[in-house]
Amino acid sequence: MAKRSVMTIRIPEDLKDRLEKVAVIQGVSLNQFALYAFTKELSELETSRYFKEVLKNKAKDDIAKGFDEVLKKVKNREVEEWDKI
Repeated sequence: MAKRSVMTIRIPEDLKDRLEKVAVIQGVSLNQFALYAFTKELSELETSRYFKEVLKNKAKDDIAKGFDEVLKKVKNREVEEWDKI
């Protein structure tokens, strides 16, 4: 089990109310939902920073070319009915 620590933060009351409402809708405690929200946002920030670093010296055309090369490797197949727009 991961070591746990306590952190107290001050947030506007309306934000706390919103968090509580979503936690109830999700069927989890406020603590569980806040932990999920922190983790999700932190992951998104870290991922964004990673890709900015990886792509910082690349030209848009090179990125698009690489993307196209990867897509060419994907086999053509009929789209399942449930996956059509």
